[in-house]
Amino acid sequence: MRSVAGQVFLLQVLVVALVIAAALAALLLQAQRDGTRDARARSMDIARTLAYAPNMVENLQAPDPTAELQPYIERVRRESGVDLIVVLSPTGLRYTHPDPAEIGEFDPNALNLPSEPRTENFDTTEGDAVASYVPVTDRDGTVLGTVAVSITVDKVASMTTAQLPVLVGAAVGALALSAAGTALVSRRLLRQTHGLGPVEMTRMYDHHDAVLHAVREGVLITDGDGALVLANDEARRLLDLPPDAERREVGELGLEPGLLEMLTSDRTATDEVHQAGGRLLAVNKRRTTPAPVSGRAGSVVTLRDTTELRTLSGRAEVARERLTLLYDAGARIGSTLDLRNTAQELADVAVPRFAFVVTVELSEAVLRGEEPSGTSTGLRRVAVSGVASDRPLVPVGGQVSFPPGTPQARSVESGRAVLEKDLTAAEEWREHAPDEAANVLANGGGSLITVPLRARGGLLGVVDFWRSRWEEPFDEGDTAFAEELAAWASVALDNARRYTREHTMAVTLQQSLLPRDLPELSALDVAHRYLPAQAGVGGDWFDVIELSGARVALVVGDVVGHGLHAAATMGRLRTAVHNFATLDLAPDELLARLDDLVARMDREQAGRDDETLIGATCLYVVYDPASGACTMARAGHPPPALVHPDGTTTFVDLPAGPPLGLGGLPFESAEIRVPEASQLVLYTDGLVEKRGRDIDVGLALLQGALSRPGRAPEETCRAVLEALPPDRATDDVALLVARTRVLDADRVADWDVPREPSAVSRVRAEVARQLEAWGLAEVGFATELILSELVTNAIRYGTSPIHVRLLRDRHLICEVSDGSSTSPHLRYASATDEGGRGLFLVARYAERWGTRYTPGGKVIWTEQLLDGGSEPGEPVSDDDLLAQWADVTL
Repeated sequence: MRSVAGQVFLLQVLVVALVIAAALAALLLQAQRDGTRDARARSMDIARTLAYAPNMVENLQAPDPTAELQPYIERVRRESGVDLIVVLSPTGLRYTHPDPAEIGEFDPNALNLPSEPRTENFDTTEGDAVASYVPVTDRDGTVLGTVAVSITVDKVASMTTAQLPVLVGAAVGALALSAAGTALVSRRLLRQTHGLGPVEMTRMYDHHDAVLHAVREGVLITDGDGALVLANDEARRLLDLPPDAERREVGELGLEPGLLEMLTSDRTATDEVHQAGGRLLAVNKRRTTPAPVSGRAGSVVTLRDTTELRTLSGRAEVARERLTLLYDAGARIGSTLDLRNTAQELADVAVPRFAFVVTVELSEAVLRGEEPSGTSTGLRRVAVSGVASDRPLVPVGGQVSFPPGTPQARSVESGRAVLEKDLTAAEEWREHAPDEAANVLANGGGSLITVPLRARGGLLGVVDFWRSRWEEPFDEGDTAFAEELAAWASVALDNARRYTREHTMAVTLQQSLLPRDLPELSALDVAHRYLPAQAGVGGDWFDVIELSGARVALVVGDVVGHGLHAAATMGRLRTAVHNFATLDLAPDELLARLDDLVARMDREQAGRDDETLIGATCLYVVYDPASGACTMARAGHPPPALVHPDGTTTFVDLPAGPPLGLGGLPFESAEIRVPEASQLVLYTDGLVEKRGRDIDVGLALLQGALSRPGRAPEETCRAVLEALPPDRATDDVALLVARTRVLDADRVADWDVPREPSAVSRVRAEVARQLEAWGLAEVGFATELILSELVTNAIRYGTSPIHVRLLRDRHLICEVSDGSSTSPHLRYASATDEGGRGLFLVARYAERWGTRYTPGGKVIWTEQLLDGGSEPGEPVSDDDLLAQWADVTL
């Protein structure tokens, strides 16, 4: 029984015996549970059958229920094998009972008869028993009685108990059969293990495991006396062992002293490097037993040749580092479309893992976004990175030149990288650039790789990788890697250059389309801000347009998108607004025409795959300083803000209107009265909208920044941009602030004119007196001449009412209105025509003139310079004016 076979036999028999015993116990418990369950089910089934029998209700309602039920119930009890069946009245009296003497007596269990079928367990002298109660009810639910059935559990379980001897016999037979089979198996195992016990078997498998896990390496096994027990083929090759090495002492094998000392000692070793026959061996040594009983323990030694492995692992490590560096370069270089940032990323990624110092020079033309050239002239240093804080190099931004013969010049000429392993031996470089060479060598320069940065056949610049003389110099493998790294960077730099060119073109176009200088106005003090987006040129614009009658139009718009397309569209819309404004259209009518223009532009671009549909918004405001009225309309644009003189700020309740280009939807205008010294604030959505912030929050911040009285428009612009710093990376911002003025009443004069020719002289006289009061008598003749022609035309061709108004502003403005919508046109009169020269005189002596339509007719207006002449710097006397008038009219 000390052998493994004997112990396996005992263990197997014990396991089988335990399994059989557990099975028998489980069977008995299951039989007991099944007996109880069957007894409950049988008693309940019998009780339900009797209670629900068709004649049970009639028998209970009979005059003598006992006579009807007792024979029937007793027959059922004997045939079903139950112990007791009792039928009880609703008051608990027994109608039936196996003992006739108990019939008619009160049943003790009648006190808690159930209203629903129920089964209960209870103990009797004969063992556990169950009783089921089922009430008998009439059709209307009245309880007529109760059927109680009782049975002993042992009667139901008797069948299982009768089978118990057979089961026990079967279990004993199974145990005997299992023991016999186990004995046969153990006998076979005894022969195979040669009667070895557990200790011997463990030692044997330890030896085999040691050999099995070291089959790819040299394996030596020694016993406690230092004799060689086992040496595989790899160990014989590595140590050059003789054929009869096994069973010999280790000291007789001619091993190297260091290796011999390690093999004969009691210590363990892990990856100790020993030399043997010109090889470097990594040696591992372990004992064959953890703790020997007596004497020394044997040992297992594994040998691994690391001569070539070290060389290969070094190369693999270098290759891995290079791949990692290239991966980092691909992830870091070109993260932005900025040339200088991209060049700096190239320099930073190579230091210090590849070079000690890296410099990058780019062509000035490339920095401007122009096409690269093929020469190394005009280079500027844009990036420097290195571990030395006092590196003696040209600073960033400085001009760099490479004389012929220098490594950089040779790399540009050849288009390939140039390697200088030892800068001290680079005679050509020292000859053509002695100052640079002396400076670099004096500060520890050791080796250099210079690589041209080229893209699509052009030279972008040059990158230099420097190593100090205390580092391992560059080699040919480093040169190939530097070229690959430069190729990655060249693509990113060229992309940044092309972006710079496109961005510069777009910015130039956008700036050329935006207003440069706003006109000087007497009606408004205007300040503005325009902040372009960093992500690309946008389509926001603003404008201030002088209108007739000293009125001023304020415009702010936004074209959806970025780039040249948005900027060009913005220019077209701004020009269209100027053209429509010259027609003196109402704001809602102007937006309607602008909407038609955008829809037509969309239709023109519908067939182009490279263009997207135009989306634009616009806000158009007209301010009249004579009345203080402000008329405005918007197309999908944020409403303007109105800052009252006391600092109260509100957003004008202006109908939104659809964005431009939808077509078919009307626009609504609104007119408000603006107090003098109020501020109108127009803006684009880039000011109040920001990523991660709701527009309502932006509007609240804008309202808070505007709510301060007494500020000039310039101060208001600064306060708004401080309170709402724009997210310039995503959207443009246009801000226009205008402080209102109102013309004094003494600078406005008007007269109603009756429709009769004699009224012309009276109007001329009134106008002359008014000009004399204003101190403008020098322009009186020209003004009288202009008004005479305009009033005469209104009387002759117009309809009532006719009205004349003079406004003294920076110009003298004359307005003649009538109820007709017919507009006069300038033409040349022939020699025989009696008329047709009036408007020619008006156009000759007025600075500007035109017609605007009103809901009740039209207004013909003129503007005259207040220096006394029709053209700036050219004064004309009244005699000259009279002579010119005579030449024209005669």
